[in-house]
Amino acid sequence: MNPPDPRHLAEALPPASEILADVERAFAEDVGPGDATADLLDPGASATAVLTCREDAVLCGSAWFDACFRKLDPDVRIEWLANDGDRVAPGTAICRLAGKARALVTAERSALNFLQLLSATATVTARYAEAIAGTHTRVLDTRKTIPGLRRAQKYAVRCGGGTNHRMGLFDAMMLKENHIIAAGGIPAAVRAARAIHPDLPLIVEVESLDELAQAVSAGADRALLDNFTPEMLTEAVAFTAGRIPLEVSGNVEIDTIRAIAETGVDFISSGALTKHVRAIDLSLRLDL
Repeated sequence: MNPPDPRHLAEALPPASEILADVERAFAEDVGPGDATADLLDPGASATAVLTCREDAVLCGSAWFDACFRKLDPDVRIEWLANDGDRVAPGTAICRLAGKARALVTAERSALNFLQLLSATATVTARYAEAIAGTHTRVLDTRKTIPGLRRAQKYAVRCGGGTNHRMGLFDAMMLKENHIIAAGGIPAAVRAARAIHPDLPLIVEVESLDELAQAVSAGADRALLDNFTPEMLTEAVAFTAGRIPLEVSGNVEIDTIRAIAETGVDFISSGALTKHVRAIDLSLRLDL
């Protein structure tokens, strides 16, 4: 897998103020009023450290990692040997640091927590993206993210070669089953949505080919095909013939995503990218 375009990653990176806010929350729960154990160290002592990745992974989260150490030691020197979006092999040294020893040991856990989580999200995403390589289908994330870290995880999805779905409930309208029931059906729900928020993208969830026809006729911008069988997906692609993009959700796994993509749908969304993650094994070792 080729690393994602760095320009696109820069566009997806949250503002520095937001990254710092993430770090401050992490420090509030971990460091609190102070690192009692770090009091053992000479306040003037300096140290160097090497960060090693212990497994195959796609790196992500360097900005959060950096912010943790610079919060405690503005003069810390950080040298990255790999970039966000790069695949790194087991045993690879990916970063070197030099600074105040107390700052290095106090910031270590929070910095690793961010880097391990975001690299895990990027790594899972890369596996899904690689599974559908060669098709025109793109893999999307969802709102199934860790509370407070949505922008961070969505950035990680981009690092892994995925595409971001809506950020939240505010930047697109998605008419799901309960919305449609409450509004009195798909046509009525689409009319109401257009009247209230005419400038927002409108996605309509459908559970049958008949509902898909209603969504297309009503003027949806995209149809979300929920739990369609492979046969139904093939029929849906033929029926819409490119008139609106088709997104698939439900029962999407790493061993099924290729077959789904080969039906010709435009997007496949999966909560697994952000919620089915296992922290990447990283090690930071100091040398005083």
